[in-house]
Amino acid sequence: MYLRPPSASEEARINDWIKVRQSGIKYYLSLGDQRIVDKNYIIRPRAEFEVGRMTLGGLLALGYTVVVSYKRASTSVIDGNLSVSLETIDTLGETYLVLRGTSRKIVGTESSRMGITGPWITKSYLEMILERQGVPRLNTPPLLSSVTPVTTQERLIAAPKPLRIAPNLVTRFEDLPQPWTRSPTKSKMEPVMATWHFIPPNPLLSDGYVTGPPSSRDNLQLAPMPDSYDLDRGLLLAVQAIQALLENKGLPVVVGIGGPSGSGKTSLARKMANIVGCEVISLESYYKPEQTKDFKYDDFSSLDLDLLSKNIDDIRNCRRTKVPVFDLETGARSGFKELEVSEDCGVVIFEGIYALHPDIRRRLDLWIAVVGGVHSHLISRVQRDKSRAGCFVSQNEIMMTVFPIFQQHIEPHLVEAHLKIRNDFDPVLSPESSLFVLKSNKQVAYQDILKILDSSKICSSVQNFIDIYLRLSGIPANGQLTEGDCIRVRICEGRFALLIREPIREGNFIIQPKVDFDISISTVAGLLNLGYQAVAYIEASACIYQDGKILIEIDHLQDVSSPYLQIKGVNKETVVAAGSTLKLDGSYTTKSYLEIILERLPAAERSSNGIHSQQAARLQELVEYIQSQGSSSASESSPSREASPLEGVIEEMQSRIKRLERWQAINTVLWTFLMSAFLGYSLYQRKRQ
Repeated sequence: MYLRPPSASEEARINDWIKVRQSGIKYYLSLGDQRIVDKNYIIRPRAEFEVGRMTLGGLLALGYTVVVSYKRASTSVIDGNLSVSLETIDTLGETYLVLRGTSRKIVGTESSRMGITGPWITKSYLEMILERQGVPRLNTPPLLSSVTPVTTQERLIAAPKPLRIAPNLVTRFEDLPQPWTRSPTKSKMEPVMATWHFIPPNPLLSDGYVTGPPSSRDNLQLAPMPDSYDLDRGLLLAVQAIQALLENKGLPVVVGIGGPSGSGKTSLARKMANIVGCEVISLESYYKPEQTKDFKYDDFSSLDLDLLSKNIDDIRNCRRTKVPVFDLETGARSGFKELEVSEDCGVVIFEGIYALHPDIRRRLDLWIAVVGGVHSHLISRVQRDKSRAGCFVSQNEIMMTVFPIFQQHIEPHLVEAHLKIRNDFDPVLSPESSLFVLKSNKQVAYQDILKILDSSKICSSVQNFIDIYLRLSGIPANGQLTEGDCIRVRICEGRFALLIREPIREGNFIIQPKVDFDISISTVAGLLNLGYQAVAYIEASACIYQDGKILIEIDHLQDVSSPYLQIKGVNKETVVAAGSTLKLDGSYTTKSYLEIILERLPAAERSSNGIHSQQAARLQELVEYIQSQGSSSASESSPSREASPLEGVIEEMQSRIKRLERWQAINTVLWTFLMSAFLGYSLYQRKRQ
């Protein structure tokens, strides 16, 4: 049923109505008929919550009236993330086939497999009822079901009255005093349904960019939204903006999503692609290989701007173009892929930290800025560590020190965005990003690992990395070095990544959020300048085997004789079953690698920081190199700088990593050959017997 507020006018404003859905003895409430229509798809937000009958009675007592009601009988079959339902609406007297799913591609593929080609209906049940029976006027009773009652003994269930009703009811919600535990009044909240408007292009913002003779596309430009929005509402507005651009300007629509690293740009782009069905291109594909070797992943000069501009111009003019594919492991382009604008691919999204740079955004139709996420989590972590150390540091000071390039060269461009989104979601605290991990140092044969993985989906890789633990001086340590007091930075394949791992230990399990995001060398140097000290250093190589459901990682630590095996997955039962199949029960440990190394290290061989004295010298050289390179990256120095003599340290480490990779590859080939020979010989002997 749909409830109309007491202050409603005669005009039909469906989005101001309140929808109440009854299922059994439960009631669910949502606002209006919120949905997005894209081609044949209806995209609905999951925005309903369970309420009690007292809430419904309170709404009716406040003056809300039932304007439309209908009964829906549904028979559903659910297969994974897809459900197929036959729904009968009594007021309409018709039955509809409905396919629902969280993935646009799965729904489309299943409909094609079932041989259903349409015609599809994109109207809601409410719209179809209103078209047939009209919008009830304020003095009109609610629409009744067209089905006659089966028995005369049925009675209408009256809505319960609230426990207490004040005699002097206020007529406006704004007049009610609101404590801090309540939501702000509607006048102070974000609008329920903001609308996009078009304005004439501003010559001052075009930066002299001309694509050719003026066309109808160039005569319209989106007016920026005045407010910022949360991630869910921003996603809705972004899709609506794309629809408005398609209706008013036609194909293609080129979108740019910019913001700091770890703010949620990629996640937003993927959600938009799932709804709209478009192509997502990361600006990381345009890195120059010679720049990535210098750890300049956040320098605008690292982008191949000429190739990027050519690709965008080709897309805008509906020409076929070749987009580069960048391999992050090798730091070089692995090839190109062709992209052509069509009805199925009429929207292209470019996402990256510099997507809203003036040299890029002037070629785009929609500018979206995203801030927050893991980026804000690191700032909060630094403030927390500073507070524990007994000093206060402002957020602006942290930004200037840790993210100098963002504040100087990225943040000023975000304020020009058509849509500003603040990602208040903290993935570190979200159970959705958590992994269940079982760790053991028991030896397991290679063929046993392959048995528990899906042979059709298995893939393997080798990673060699260096972990540096940074700890703020002045934090009370009680004489012990713990991983919780440190920020871990991983150097892998020439890239720096911040590993935010705040594990929860539950029995044999390590439950950890897997939140890693790339940072620049200037960010690491900024942490060192804020007073963080490198207190630990781990060098290791990892052999990774995965099939999409489970990941098995074999870690060879430099200072530990026996390797450790980790089983990781999002499903706890699957991880337990894999460990039992490998016969690892009783051998699990929940200690971190830092704890394991410190426990095995004799006290006489430790330095003042708690690490091996032989490693302390290499760690100090690496820290000095980071500080020198970080300061040069943050400053506006000439690109033709002289190479630092400390670059030999990094080159020597990279050569050692390559030797480890070759050794691991040879070891894998030998193991495969020996096991194949052994199995062949066993089968031969069995056949002879």
